[in-house]
This record gives sequence, C-alpha cells and structure tokens, in this order.
Amino acid sequence: MTMNHIGPDAILQKKREYLIPCVYHFYKKPMQIVRGEMQYLYDHTGRQYLDFYGGVSVMNAGHCNPEVVEKICDQVRTLQHTTAIYLTQPMVDLAEKLSEITPGSLKRSFFCASGSEASEGAALLAQLHTKKYKFVAVQQGLHGRTKLTMNLTGLPMWRTDPNPSGDIVHIPGAYCYRCAYELTYPLCDLQCARYLEDVVKNGGFAAFIAEPIQGNGGIITPPSGYFQLVREILDAYNVLFIADEVQTGFGRTGEMFAIEHWGVVPDIMTMAKALANGTPIGSFITNDTIASSYARPGASTMGGNPVSATAALTTIDVIERYQLTQKAKDLGDYFKDKLIELQQRHKLIGDVRGKGLMLGVELVKEDKIPATEETDNILEGLKDRGILAGKTGVSRNVLTFQPPLVITREDIDRVIETLDDILYVSL
Repeated sequence: MTMNHIGPDAILQKKREYLIPCVYHFYKKPMQIVRGEMQYLYDHTGRQYLDFYGGVSVMNAGHCNPEVVEKICDQVRTLQHTTAIYLTQPMVDLAEKLSEITPGSLKRSFFCASGSEASEGAALLAQLHTKKYKFVAVQQGLHGRTKLTMNLTGLPMWRTDPNPSGDIVHIPGAYCYRCAYELTYPLCDLQCARYLEDVVKNGGFAAFIAEPIQGNGGIITPPSGYFQLVREILDAYNVLFIADEVQTGFGRTGEMFAIEHWGVVPDIMTMAKALANGTPIGSFITNDTIASSYARPGASTMGGNPVSATAALTTIDVIERYQLTQKAKDLGDYFKDKLIELQQRHKLIGDVRGKGLMLGVELVKEDKIPATEETDNILEGLKDRGILAGKTGVSRNVLTFQPPLVITREDIDRVIETLDDILYVSL
C-alpha cells in the first residue's frame, strides 16, 4: 500500500496547530518516521536508521517483529475488543504466564492500558492493603503522567503538577556518580538506602516505589546491596515495596526483570512498554495476600483486551524462544566495555552505567558540569549518520541506549565507531 507522506515540515505545522504544546520532539531537524523493521526505522525519504533507543525501551522484540505482527493481525480479524466483563482467553493466559516469569510469589495481575495507569493502580492497591496513605519515592524517578504518579515522580521535568501532594516524601537515590552525601561506594555504607529508615519510621507509609534502574532519571543504577537493604528496612516497618519495571522489564537488563539483579522480590510490580512490543498495555502484579485487599469492582476498559494480551503473550514467547534476555546480557557487557574504552579517550564522558542493553553515558565538562548542549549536538550528529539514541537525566546530559534486543555485535561496533568519531570532532 502506497501512502502519501506529508513530510516533517507539514507534520510540525499540524503539531503546532492541533496538539497540546507539552508534546515535544527530538532533534533540530526531525524526520518523519514511516516504517520499522526489527532494529531499523525508515523515514519518508526511505533513509534507514539504526534504532538504539527502541521507542524508549519498548521494542524489545524488534520493530514490526513478523511473529508478533502475525499474531496481532490474526487476533484483530477474529476478536478485537470486549472488555473484561466478558470472558476471553488471552487475558487469563497472559496472567498465568506473568505469574510464571515474575519473581517469587507474584501471581495476580490487573491489566490496563499504560505504565502510568499501572503505577496508579499499584499505589491504590498498596493503600487498600495497608490502610495507610503516604508514599516514599526516589528523586529523579519517573512513574507516570496521572495526578498521583506525577507526584510520585521525582524528576523535575515531568512534575508539571502545580499542586503536588503532601503525602509523598522523596529521598535521594543511589546516584553514585553524584552522591547526595558526597560519599564513595562501598565506604558509604549505603547511606542513601539507610536514609529510608529515617523516613518510614515516622509511620503512615503504604509503600516505597522505585525503578530498579532509573530510566528517564539518567540510567541511575544502584550498587550491589542497595535493594537488599531497602527490603530489610521496609519489612521492619511493614511498608510495601513497589518495583516499577515499566522501562526495565522483559529482558532489557539481562534479567527478565531488573530487580532480579539484586535478588529481591517486590510486593507489587508494575509493567508496560515492552510487555506487548508496542501495543498499548500496562499491568501490575502482586501476591495472593495483597491482591485479596482489592475486592470491590475495578476495571480498565481497554485492559486485558484480546489484541494487547495476544501481543504480550507472543512477545514473551519470542523473548524466551530466541533467548533475548541472555542476548541482552552478553551484548550489553560487550557494549558497556566498548563505552568504557571510549571513556578513556574522551574526557567528555564522565560516567558509563547500566545493565544489559539499558546503558547511559553521562557527558560532563570540567567539575562534572552537565554537558547538555554537547549532548544535543552528539544526538543530532548520530541521527545525521543514521543512528538514533536518547537523552535522559535531570540536565538531559546522559546519552541513553535502549535498543531492540535483536541487535548484533556489528550494530554495536557501528555505534561505537560513529560515537568515537563524533566525540573527536566535538572536542
């Protein structure tokens, strides 16, 4: 089928006229993306781009993965939507599958349409179960765009609510490169985690919510022992732990879920993004005991619909059959080593962090001053050479790589060589 592509300039004009101004875009000279194929995207001129951002950690199984697309199309032609008030098989099959692949006793799911809705539902569940109403969250975390999840978010860029809730306390995260306590791991004795006890001991807290690795916050990756200590503190004060796996889930970090790197089982886990490889879906999952606290009628009109559930089941199957989680670990280790080699050659690279194929490169000038403008220029340079990456962090100075898990070692070499060249030019 031939489509008449109007081009970037016309899209920008319509965007300015018809969209709410908060909807922003990357690049000074953006392109119109019209097609995707595994690790590649194509613009309206036919130019190919190697996608190392994956729709912000969504396309783990690759753009338009043929196996996923085929199952989606079959389902659309058969039954597209009913809502959960009628019995359909894909939703319960997906719930069963999630109970098998999530850690520990996590078993019972609630399906919705987005990560924001999943985090909102998880917070509600925590309040219902504990009969407490306050939350602890982490500075630079991102948990959604609804009223409550925006307040749980600790990243200034995404906290646009002018009247934040007073029932949420934000604590410093495990940002070792810029430690809030000016300490060094492991001599710090995980002070950032221990501060959690100073907060929750005051009582009234339903849950602590955190991303195992902060995505939009700058790929901030806690050190060994952090979540183990957090879990001990929360258990001592009967506070629930909500793990936000919206960006980190489904093989991205070299484990099916990132919290598994720390060997900790959360009380509630949220999921979205890569769960259905681009088909809108969200979910939160918990154990039998906590789930029993949510017995009054609840639903999400699009939650668990046959198409999204089928897409999710197929995506998980692809991840498992093609061992994409192990591939993310192996390729991620290779990629990280190569980035660290670049760090030795380029003083603009202050820190390299992350796990698996969720990696961040913090760019800084002297005295760790965020190299925000340089980050934009490098992103633009990568795009002009056919490579797409992201930018995250409070100062938007962290080059972020979250590619489809179907990439190759040759793709990584191309990114490294191109980035190396651009960094030399930028000096």
